[in-house]
Amino acid sequence: MAVCCGENQILSTSLTIKDRLGSWKARWGIGRMDHSMEPGLYEVGCPDEHSPVLVTSNYKMSVDRVRKNLGGRDLWLMVLDTEGINVWCAAGKGTFGTDELVSRIDKTGLSEKVGHRELILPQLGATGVSAHEVRKRSGFKVIYGPVRAEDIPYFLDNRLTLKADMRKVRFTIFDRLVLTPVEFVIAMELMLKVFGAMAILSALGILPVERADYLGLMGATFMGTFISPLLLPWIPGRAFSLKGMVTGLVWAISAVLFLFLRGNANWLQFFSYMLILPSLSAFFTMNFTGSSTYTSLSGVEKEMKAALPLIIAALTAGILIRIVSYFI
Repeated sequence: MAVCCGENQILSTSLTIKDRLGSWKARWGIGRMDHSMEPGLYEVGCPDEHSPVLVTSNYKMSVDRVRKNLGGRDLWLMVLDTEGINVWCAAGKGTFGTDELVSRIDKTGLSEKVGHRELILPQLGATGVSAHEVRKRSGFKVIYGPVRAEDIPYFLDNRLTLKADMRKVRFTIFDRLVLTPVEFVIAMELMLKVFGAMAILSALGILPVERADYLGLMGATFMGTFISPLLLPWIPGRAFSLKGMVTGLVWAISAVLFLFLRGNANWLQFFSYMLILPSLSAFFTMNFTGSSTYTSLSGVEKEMKAALPLIIAALTAGILIRIVSYFI
């Protein structure tokens, strides 16, 4: 992907099978935390002192999305150390921020490599960067480019201007769909531990766990990590936890009705499912706030402070009721 050439590395604009496989694996949470690249200044083509300087995060998928749209161009690509996190999330966290940008300008000796003093940053990184502070401390002017990497060629070819829709943050059903696999995998890592504990308690004869309990929890996990994100704009409520509760409630009612029709449920089991399943779905949907463009860091913190105690309380009450129902 990158070939050393003097002080800098040359970055190819063609993605290999290994690159694409790495992105697919990261989408499914496989080696996600290692899917990063070395921060620094990279050469695309044969840049000189007049070539533009683009900035991105060191999440490898972000770098790949940028570089594959730079074919036939000569420019510099500065990769910031965002701890392997994408631009949007890193800006909220502060790693794609003013201090790291100014520090990276100094470490790479950018002032000596280019004659101009302009940096092109992704628009989604604006929340983490103070443009006037960057200029004050480094002498470089910050210019915000398009939201999406595929619009970079238009931006560069039209004197750093954009069409209005290129400034809009879109979060389509496809955008949400590609984010759901990693959410599901992370959730299942937790749920497999829960299932393991349930299986041990059942094997030891401590609790007569039923197959419906496993299926109920699996369904709630699927609702919170897949259905809620997919239907996000159309589910009532503003808070993600509330949206997750709605889909979880639909699943809980469906599960209980199915059990009652089969004559396999009692009222205590009914109440326990109505507490546990919506709460679990709400928890996993709330985790999706970190992947969404709908929220801000302050908004996420506010929702978590309000929703998390209620979710824990409902889960605890539901589990206690379910334990009692086993023996009645």
